[in-house]
Amino acid sequence: QLVESGGGLVQAGGSLRLSCAASGRTFSNYAMGWFRQAAGKEREFVAVINWSGGTTYYADSVKGRFAISRDNAKNTVYLQMNSLKPEGAAVYYCAARARGIAVVLPSLYDYWGQGTQVTVSS
Repeated sequence: QLVESGGGLVQAGGSLRLSCAASGRTFSNYAMGWFRQAAGKEREFVAVINWSGGTTYYADSVKGRFAISRDNAKNTVYLQMNSLKPEGAAVYYCAARARGIAVVLPSLYDYWGQGTQVTVSS
């Protein structure tokens, strides 16, 4: 089970930190990812991290502003979002992949959270 938290309303230029708490599996073996889906659009890759935290990938649209990290002792993955833009408003989903290698395709992830809404006002 994956449970996201930390979403909310923020002004453009502001920051939020999303958290995703995992339970029920060997979290430290899993690659984890953050994806987002805006109204009327397909789900898209935001950031992913491999099982150890040693490898990360970011979408070009968030590179330099967002940071993904994980704490395997707490079974939690984070997404620090800085300098948020109005186009970043979406439902943000946490996902887990049983194979620990980080990949960017949503279809390759095995488990998904329920999502947390991020709203960015201009």
